[in-house]
Amino acid sequence: MRLNNYISSSGLCSRRKADELIKNNKVKVNSKIADLGYQVSEGDIVEVDGTIIKPKENKVYIALYKPVGITCTTEGHIEGNIVDYVNYKERIFPIGRLDKDSEGLILLTNDGDIVNRILREENHHEKEYIVTVDKPLDSKTLKQMSQGVRIYNPVKNTYTTTKPCKIHKISEKSFKIVLSQGLNRQIRRMCQHFGYKVRKLKRVRILNITLDGLSYGKWRFLSQAEVASLKTKTDI
Repeated sequence: MRLNNYISSSGLCSRRKADELIKNNKVKVNSKIADLGYQVSEGDIVEVDGTIIKPKENKVYIALYKPVGITCTTEGHIEGNIVDYVNYKERIFPIGRLDKDSEGLILLTNDGDIVNRILREENHHEKEYIVTVDKPLDSKTLKQMSQGVRIYNPVKNTYTTTKPCKIHKISEKSFKIVLSQGLNRQIRRMCQHFGYKVRKLKRVRILNITLDGLSYGKWRFLSQAEVASLKTKTDI
């Protein structure tokens, strides 16, 4: 497990904060100052500011039907952050993001290892969305969209061509899309490229986990079968 994930899995802090601790030489592995990217092996002893830490034994896996207006961040000073919204008794964090203006499925956990595996882009894990736009769609546009779209990537400050994806038209102004990547506001930027504005964006599936039976704004624990399947699908 990557060192920052190991630290966050202990419940001490977020992965971002863990990176800061490592950069500031606050973290030791086997009594030696650790570097970013260190892979923790079984038997390694990890210390933060002189205190030995270990990942929590009880892993928590939650599925939330995120409502519009909630921000997917662990930063407590941000009003409407997802951690305060769920209000779970122990520290958890979201797996990835879902735009504040979007609704739908997002997973939360204290298992830093599975977070890393789900978010790793090269694993091509599927996420499914239902999108409603402001004007009628045509088959030619959807076909072009499915083949890849050149959009701006603010994270890398450059233009990127999206990977081919699966798209199915649902109605005159709505379609279903299955992505295997997660660029910043990707679907909205893809639609904008063709002159469409997204009116509603709803994520309905992440890998094998769906919104089925989950009401708007509510959350539930994943079943043992779902967790087992999730771990199988993210195994590398």
